[in-house]
Amino acid sequence: MIGWPQVQHAVYHELTARQQCQRMTRTPLIEQLLYISTVSPNETVDLATILATARRNNRANGITGLLMYNCKRFLQVLEGPADAIDATFNRIRRDTRHRGQVLLARKTIDQREFGDWSMDFRGETNQDADALYDTICAKIANASPNLRAELTAFASQI
Repeated sequence: MIGWPQVQHAVYHELTARQQCQRMTRTPLIEQLLYISTVSPNETVDLATILATARRNNRANGITGLLMYNCKRFLQVLEGPADAIDATFNRIRRDTRHRGQVLLARKTIDQREFGDWSMDFRGETNQDADALYDTICAKIANASPNLRAELTAFASQI
């Protein structure tokens, strides 16, 4: 049975090999990361501020993706250069507004699945839950099957 230190080492080794490959080919590899986290107790979530900051930082670092929030948890997909994804996810892990960040998936992809996205959010609107679910499903229709399954399952809880 493989223990956690071996898994961490294997993931680190795999990332190091990818980064070396990227340096040799000079072709930027695109990493895709999916995580889920829980809002910290007694924390007030200001989505407008989170999105403004994320849009600014992501644009500067070549990151695209998707962020969903269901008043209790965040589910986010990040896509971009491996070093930018690492730095962003490390910053997210240190953010006290949420806890229990769990890395659900990380892989190298040939092309961005959310490349032309600028993060949207539903504020206080009259859009009902079914209409929102349909909108999300339409927007993620071209995502890989496993990623689409994770995202639609979460979207059904919004």
